[in-house]
Amino acid sequence: MNGINFPGIWAIYKFEMARTLRTLWQSIATPVITTSLYFIVFGGAIGSRIDAIHGVNYGSFLVPGLIMLSLLMQSIANASIGIYFPKFTGTVFELLSAPISAIELVVGFVGAAATKSVVIGLIILATSALFVPLRVDHPAAMLAFLVLTAVTFSMFGFIIGIWAKSFEQLNIVPSLLVTPLTFLGGAFYSIDMLPEPWHTVSLFNPVVYLVSGFRWSFFGHGDVDITWSLGFTGIFLLLCLGLIVWIFRTGYRLKN
Repeated sequence: MNGINFPGIWAIYKFEMARTLRTLWQSIATPVITTSLYFIVFGGAIGSRIDAIHGVNYGSFLVPGLIMLSLLMQSIANASIGIYFPKFTGTVFELLSAPISAIELVVGFVGAAATKSVVIGLIILATSALFVPLRVDHPAAMLAFLVLTAVTFSMFGFIIGIWAKSFEQLNIVPSLLVTPLTFLGGAFYSIDMLPEPWHTVSLFNPVVYLVSGFRWSFFGHGDVDITWSLGFTGIFLLLCLGLIVWIFRTGYRLKN
């Protein structure tokens, strides 16, 4: 039985990370500037008129939601463009014929995308501390949830990159599905503030469980139980893993 091809994984990982350095301004500075603007508008102009939510200053309350918003979008974008570009240029066939397994290929692309997303999340966290008082009640849980979410949605982005036939399709899911779900998923408010039936309807939004779990790691309180948040993330990760296995077994949109 052959061992793991660590040099192959490292080559893909290093190439993807190098691409980030070539577009450093777009990859890192843009999300930080965007987040700063959110704090100026929501935290400063609007936040001063909103009472504390669950005993947490509104500006501080925003932090987990803003990090999760950037984390989801960056994870999907990084992984999807990472695999779509080789398809677009035709170099994906070189990857498929290289002495590297499908698992090692996915680890290289997804690992790089998740790394970039986690770094951006931590930068946004540090940026947030310049605007609002910040506390993290469960730092280990926060880091674990950050990494788990980044890996899960990087896998989701990898699937989107394989599915997409054009750059327009590449942006359909993030723009028309993920962004609206995030804005309606409690990133800027607590769903406990919603009247019925909207509170119940919100519980069918999967992003609610991600934002709630991440916010729990900061303040010890979330809109839903932390077990549900972890359970949803784990189920979605397994679903993405199953789809990736099926894609490589069938060659769906890879070999044609």
